[in-house]
Amino acid sequence: MSAEMKTSELQSIKQRYNIVGNCEALNHALDVALQVAPTDLSVLIVGESGVGKEIIPRVIHDNSPRKREKYFAINCGSIPEGTIDSELFGHVKGSFTGAINDSPGYFGVANKGTLFLDEVGELPLATQARLLRVLETGEYIPVGATEVRKTDVRIVAATNVNIRQAISEGRFREDLYYRLNSIPIQMPPLRERGEDIVLLFRLFALQMAEKYKMDRVVLDEQAKQMIMRYKWPGNVRQLKNITEQISILSPDRTITPDILARFIPQDQETTQLATIHKEGDHSFENEREILYKILFELRGNVNDMRREMGALKKQIEEVQSGSKQTVSDSLPSMPSTQLAPLQPITPITPALEDAEAEEYIEPEKEPENLNLNDLGKQMLEKALERNKGNRKKAAQELGISDRTLYRRLKQYGLEK
Repeated sequence: MSAEMKTSELQSIKQRYNIVGNCEALNHALDVALQVAPTDLSVLIVGESGVGKEIIPRVIHDNSPRKREKYFAINCGSIPEGTIDSELFGHVKGSFTGAINDSPGYFGVANKGTLFLDEVGELPLATQARLLRVLETGEYIPVGATEVRKTDVRIVAATNVNIRQAISEGRFREDLYYRLNSIPIQMPPLRERGEDIVLLFRLFALQMAEKYKMDRVVLDEQAKQMIMRYKWPGNVRQLKNITEQISILSPDRTITPDILARFIPQDQETTQLATIHKEGDHSFENEREILYKILFELRGNVNDMRREMGALKKQIEEVQSGSKQTVSDSLPSMPSTQLAPLQPITPITPALEDAEAEEYIEPEKEPENLNLNDLGKQMLEKALERNKGNRKKAAQELGISDRTLYRRLKQYGLEK
């Protein structure tokens, strides 16, 4: 195919499916879709959420020998895990509660046609195994059935998750990945499409103007540069939403950077998807808060244990020194089944005291070690501040009883 014919065919496809844009990556994705359409090879479309992945399987189906057969688009992430096997592979009557009739499932009704499995990375592992069997043999067994059924379905899948990472974490089958990935198609994020962003804004603004009989909003030159610099974490879907907001809410029809700034975040460099910190740039503020809370609770538990162990030690010493009272007489509130482990307590108590001293005494050489008295006071103050002085809520946040909270407030001189 000559370059002119190729360009002409791409333009025809764009007009047919209302695809706006001329960036090289988008053109390449459409070109691959047209080339693979006449075959029955499985296709895996990869791209961020909102880039328009759903267009590609439609192009593939409409330009394939199956174009006169059925086409189904299924969002795998929206189907509950308990029913997804039934949805895909069907079920027989009585196979589970609510199965009042037989159901052929998508693989049954789409025989000879095309199935688009969106968010395929969300499939449960058990369903992945069944899908792999269909892809390899064309065979499947409906839920509750005993006989094998055959189907001839073209599979096009899409995902916005990192499949290789999901494989390494045991969330996706590697053999299924390679089976789906016969032909990979990468859809570019909007931030990499340059002037396509301005063209898409113009299209969405025109659609709003025609739908609601209003004047179309237009970007001035500086605003055009601004939307091309922004990273668009929600991609085309986010751009459409913002264009609609501006069309409805902006009294001015010529959009300047000042107006645009009210509708998009000020940080133009962030993608707002996953923040990746450079080495040494990580903030441990949240981790420090968690550590403070753990140490605060641990200190309280150790102190309570020390008091209880001290009382038990004193009573044991009284028994061992010749007291004629039995241990059960000394501890009337304790059930007799708890008396057996009392003998080894004497050597344990000093070790526990030493352990606490080693754990919590602040070494002179470590200037950043925590002083737990100050730490406990600080945690109480923060908990009370966050709960606007409500002691009950503060105690619940810290994981201690109201009584313990009041005792520590008094201990730290915070009682009002």
